[in-house]
Amino acid sequence: MVERTDIQWLLSFVAVYEKLSFKLAAQQRLLPTSNISRHVAQLEQHLNTRLLERTTRKMHPTASGTQLYETIKPLLQRVDDALTEVCEHSDALSGHLNLVMPDLPVLAALIADFCHQHPDITLSCDTQLNPSEGILEGLDLVIRFGRGTLIDSGWVAQPLLTLPSCVVGAPALLADHANLHTLDTLSKVPCITSLTALQGTPWRFKHNKTLHVQSSYKVNSGHMAKAAAIQGLGFAILPRHMCQAELEAGTLVELTLDDEPEDLVLYAFYSGRKYPQKKVTALITHLKTGLRESGTSAQ
Repeated sequence: MVERTDIQWLLSFVAVYEKLSFKLAAQQRLLPTSNISRHVAQLEQHLNTRLLERTTRKMHPTASGTQLYETIKPLLQRVDDALTEVCEHSDALSGHLNLVMPDLPVLAALIADFCHQHPDITLSCDTQLNPSEGILEGLDLVIRFGRGTLIDSGWVAQPLLTLPSCVVGAPALLADHANLHTLDTLSKVPCITSLTALQGTPWRFKHNKTLHVQSSYKVNSGHMAKAAAIQGLGFAILPRHMCQAELEAGTLVELTLDDEPEDLVLYAFYSGRKYPQKKVTALITHLKTGLRESGTSAQ
């Protein structure tokens, strides 16, 4: 029977089973929804059994569908691992790269350069600062910032860039709030925080210390946080390189605290499978090299 079974039918069935949606499965597989629906129908016809019950409101697997999924999923994974391992011995890079990353000029240039060097690579890239967990399925690579201990997941994290940070504020604001040297005193003054990026609050300091700060100004942008800090709307924790010119000009002042903020780190996350895809590891190497050679400021 296997020789008369199209693997595309199985791949589409697995995607629909996991998503319980033809539309979401189509987005994951980068195929039209009609193709996904046809694949599942052809597989059901081929097996002469119903795998998925669907109504206008919802979809759920049948007992046969669950049995097939639980059997075929690990087999497909082993086949994929075997093919990936063979590809590791090939010099050419090809295939589709699906990634999410922040909209940073330095990353844009490096990604474009990578695809220029490897013309057989195709790319789908969404630019988000803080991608939600719901969109991570089907991605090859997620590039995003982190500060402090990472949340445990099944993804492998490789640091691409480390940016030392500092807490800064406008001179007038600092004059209104003297003797800010401890985390306890900092917790009582207005601060500028992220909205959802970097897990929002609390602020993270070295030696696993955290601080819940008062904030009425929350933004997912370092540039907006710096502009607000210059206007005296609150103290901000920023990468040092990003506010070096303002520190030298005196429009921002660094707080001398007993504790040092955690570094801001740009990470590359990829699936923790046995065989990392060669195209993914090659891109990570390219990004690391490019960032190091450019002495980048990641702005």
